[in-house]
Amino acid sequence: MEIWTVYILNCADGKTYKGCTHDFPARLAKHQRGEVESTKSRLPVSVCLKVEFSNKHKAYAFEKYLKSGSGCEFTRRHFL
Repeated sequence: MEIWTVYILNCADGKTYKGCTHDFPARLAKHQRGEVESTKSRLPVSVCLKVEFSNKHKAYAFEKYLKSGSGCEFTRRHFL
């Protein structure tokens, strides 16, 4: 069974990055090496939140929610 991870990273510029992947350790390593365009100029990054899903569609739906206006507010109130 494949596990999908939705994650939030705290970036050095004080902003967050939200993403979804099926291989979280490899994806985090790419972020930390500066190989992800969206975060390479905002290093270092640290993990703020990591939520695992067994269903790909639910994971991507949660990521989409976190990137929405109400999801950003939810994130700010509960995780930052």
